[in-house]
Amino acid sequence: METYHYSQFNHAAVHVALFDNVTNATAIRSRIVQAARNLGVDGNTEREAVNFAFIDARLISSPLHLQTAIYQALLSEAQGQLRTKTVHSEILWTLNPTNNITEAIRRYGVSDESTTLIVVRVDVSDTPDLQRRMCDIIQGRMVPFQALGQMTDWSIIKKHYKLYSESALKEVQGNLDRERSIIDNIVVSSVAMKNVM
Repeated sequence: METYHYSQFNHAAVHVALFDNVTNATAIRSRIVQAARNLGVDGNTEREAVNFAFIDARLISSPLHLQTAIYQALLSEAQGQLRTKTVHSEILWTLNPTNNITEAIRRYGVSDESTTLIVVRVDVSDTPDLQRRMCDIIQGRMVPFQALGQMTDWSIIKKHYKLYSESALKEVQGNLDRERSIIDNIVVSSVAMKNVM
């Protein structure tokens, strides 16, 4: 698990973990939906238990892509301009190239088919046993964040960002490393500019 500190945002600490071989994505998704529907003390307890951003790791092109989305979500929260209900769902919205919240959650959130997940927790206080709490929810293997590059599905990213006709990519066709670098630059720039547009 990695931790990023943002002193400019009320000293927020952002904890990020990468999981592969996830076998209970359907159960996680159901749990999140149920937590949103439950009322009262039980609902609050369950919402706190799943108070994370669950992101399909296949759609993240680089650590900078994820960190840019996190930063933009924290900025929106600090300015009182969240477009979604929580900073965690705002991260998903920020990753999506369109402004449709439902589409963002469907595309970038946990789905029944997810086998790789990035789990993000934004905290301003020190939550005890956070890594254990993540592992209690996810049946999978926590791996170093450097493994992200092997999980990225570049064709899906190109599809969501409509990059198949991008001239810069046509110019480097056949050079996979250069193509991926260009895609990452486009995606990161898109996430960084989303709140401006």
